[in-house]
Amino acid sequence: MAQLRQEYDEFVKRGAEIIAIGPESAQAFAEWWHEHRMPFVGLADPDHSVSKLYGQQVKILKLGRMPAQLIVDKNGMIRYKHYGNSMSDIPENGDILAILDDLNRE
Repeated sequence: MAQLRQEYDEFVKRGAEIIAIGPESAQAFAEWWHEHRMPFVGLADPDHSVSKLYGQQVKILKLGRMPAQLIVDKNGMIRYKHYGNSMSDIPENGDILAILDDLNRE
């Protein structure tokens, strides 16, 4: 999430909003969110109900929820999705920003 924070303004310039969904309890998630001064929306999802809706995997042997990045348009349609195979399998911000640029040209 740190990489998203670093370029948050670039996402906003493209009309995007970031929503990060975490597996922690509401209290633990809120404390972490406040401590790290995250500028975008965060949602605690300890029962995995939201992550299940979007197909995010939980792999106990890999220490929990695998990363997932999705771009959902204003009509609720998923326009891009990347499901990571490990905790470090996360697209670069530049790749996501380029996809947003392409979608904005449509």
